[in-house]
Amino acid sequence: MGDKHLSSQFDLELSGISTRVLEMGGLVESQVELAVSALTSFDGEAASRVLVAEERVNQMEVEIDQDLSAIIALRQPTARDLRLLIAISKTIGNLERVGDEAARIARTVHRLINTGVFSRLRLPVGDISFEAELATASLRKALDAFARLDTVQALEVIKQDNQIDQEFDGLMRKLITYMMEDPRTISASIDLVFVAKAIERVGDHAKNLAEQIIYIVKGTDIRHNPLDQIESVALKD
Repeated sequence: MGDKHLSSQFDLELSGISTRVLEMGGLVESQVELAVSALTSFDGEAASRVLVAEERVNQMEVEIDQDLSAIIALRQPTARDLRLLIAISKTIGNLERVGDEAARIARTVHRLINTGVFSRLRLPVGDISFEAELATASLRKALDAFARLDTVQALEVIKQDNQIDQEFDGLMRKLITYMMEDPRTISASIDLVFVAKAIERVGDHAKNLAEQIIYIVKGTDIRHNPLDQIESVALKD
């Protein structure tokens, strides 16, 4: 009876942490969307809201990590449960870094507004929006896969990372062309290079989340493995 009670309490604690991880994920997803919207609409107020939200994201990471440490100390989880807790810790670390990337975009928006560059020059902001749509969709799918511990959907996230990388490469070529054709765009284009890289990293973190889901469910660390091996593990019964 005592063991059953402890098991039920542990499951309840895990459920609570998982809910907060998803809450944190929703917050960083909205951060990225708001940061890109601030960029495309030249909205300094929206960029400021992204920076305010970063403080909450950082606090959530600390709080969840503290709770994970407490569970490990008090419950002395089995190997499988410990694997789950470690994976959750890595997951919130990736989510916190997504928030960092959103904040980086927001600070760039403030810098571009202060220089007044968007009022004078035409820049490929629309291309950045498309890259951001791909990255946020990937993050959203990874969070959904985490909620359901769905390795098939996690595998889809990993496969989609190549598309985000290709979009980033295409945007780099376009920005280089802008700088070559009009030296006045160099400073702003360099800022947009860093924005595009920040969005590409959001896609990388979504991929990392997906890898952790496969690790939780299958017990196999598939990081750095070729795609065919990852697929074999993710789809294995």
